Amino acid sequence: MSNSPDSVQLSHVNQKGEANMVDVTEKAMTSRTAVAQGYISMTPQTLALITTGEHKKGDVFAVARIAGIQAAKKCSDLIPLCHPLMLSKVQVDFEADSDNSRVKVTALCRLTGQTGVEMEALTAVSVACLTLFDMCKAADPAMEIHGIKVLSKEGGKTGLWQTPTMSNDNP
Repeated sequence: MSNSPDSVQLSHVNQKGEANMVDVTEKAMTSRTAVAQGYISMTPQTLALITTGEHKKGDVFAVARIAGIQAAKKCSDLIPLCHPLMLSKVQVDFEADSDNSRVKVTALCRLTGQTGVEMEALTAVSVACLTLFDMCKAADPAMEIHGIKVLSKEGGKTGLWQTPTMSNDNP
């Protein structure tokens, strides 16, 4: 299938060009997984506060992890045409990168269902990054969130898909 503008069809737009929630009634129930990642860059001092546990607000990663999990579960409340999903697994992980003064946030979402979980994984990463920003903004208001993307998705009729730049971890 070509990706020319003439061949790409938007699934959330009906024949009249109106916003439309996709009907997944006839889709097969399959195991589906998506992994997304993003980064939040900060000063070395702010990163040290987080990683040494010396931040006055406590365990910043624990709060951001819970926020990311909660966000994945509420995705359909935030994005109008997303289906409410019964997620069976949400995992949010953090990797401090002192060489680049940033934190990599990765989220995995999984379920058995009729539609994918990419939006849930992206929402988990986004809200986890926003929570890190919120908890550290007094120390570092110039932090920057960037590089949020889907790394992989699996399940459904398309099977496994991975971002072509998966080996390139430097957005």
